[in-house]
Amino acid sequence: MKNNNNNSKKMKMVNLSIIIITINLILSPSMALSTMADDASSCGCSKVAQASDKHKAMSLKFIAIASILFAGALGVLVPILGRSVALLRPESDVFFIIKSFAAGVILATGLIHILPDAFERLTSKCLPEEPWQRFPFAGFVAMSSAMGTMMVDSFATGYYKRSYISKALPVDVDLDLDVHEAAQVESSQQPQFHSHEHGHGHGHDHALQDGSLSEKIRHRVISQVLELGIVVHSVIIGISLGASERSSTIRPLVGALSFHQFFEGIGLGGCIVQANFRAKATVIMAVFFSLTAPVGIALGIGLSSSYDEQSSTALIIEGMFNAASAGILIYMALVDLLAADFMNTRLQSNGRLQLGTHLALLLGAGLMSLLAKWA
Repeated sequence: MKNNNNNSKKMKMVNLSIIIITINLILSPSMALSTMADDASSCGCSKVAQASDKHKAMSLKFIAIASILFAGALGVLVPILGRSVALLRPESDVFFIIKSFAAGVILATGLIHILPDAFERLTSKCLPEEPWQRFPFAGFVAMSSAMGTMMVDSFATGYYKRSYISKALPVDVDLDLDVHEAAQVESSQQPQFHSHEHGHGHGHDHALQDGSLSEKIRHRVISQVLELGIVVHSVIIGISLGASERSSTIRPLVGALSFHQFFEGIGLGGCIVQANFRAKATVIMAVFFSLTAPVGIALGIGLSSSYDEQSSTALIIEGMFNAASAGILIYMALVDLLAADFMNTRLQSNGRLQLGTHLALLLGAGLMSLLAKWA
């Protein structure tokens, strides 16, 4: 019992560390961007004064906050509330297809939206030729971010497994895992092996419970790391929109970013459902995701008087954070979302489901790529 309490405390400390890192990543761009006024004058690419309807732009910013908040909340809640509908439960075929669509959205977000923007900013003529023009920093940061995500993914999963599985402890109360439900999910995702000897029944049940617990731990790590990557990107695009003073720039972004947040919310919500968090943790993650982009817009409004998107500080900070976010999302989409599902025995043994998931992947990636025309 004492070991259970110690393991619960360790798990809470890891979750707290992830939350602290996320908060630091949110606050870092806003604190650094507040010093951009001085940098703008030293860069030859400062914004040229243009006629802008600031009053109209401000109205559009408030519309954007409401629209993006609603779209993000709706997207993340669709899979969460869908658990009460048999068709949308994690063990259903429809859930597989929705998750593939969301994975395509997340992959296109990283490759089509974020990474090219990072390259554009970190190779801008506003930056000194040495070293920014002589080394592909965006690609390097994205690669480092992907490898770092893999390491965090591996170490966090290993930590949880060592804490809850290798010690052969009973299922911890904090995992809030219903064994019967977990057995059903596991049986729908893994090939079945039935023992013909009655004496092996207990060992089979124990192995099934351990496997279910391992899957639950894995999905928890995936959902937390995925939210980290999405949050960083959402804050950056929010600040950029909030700091803009041109209504012609903001207007197309409102709709595009609303759809963007909705699709990303579906992907994150699906991971949260599979992680089977407690109600409190689920609400916190959903609210946290929904608020990041609107909070970024609010920060951008507050910084609009001193913000210059062509200043060297802004270019470097946004470029670095976008590259890091792209690396996280690309890794998560390919490894934790697509590879895990597409190599699943259940999917490979069902030709119709396999075709549906592939088409959903192409549709999600295609629609999100199309949005790059406006955002």
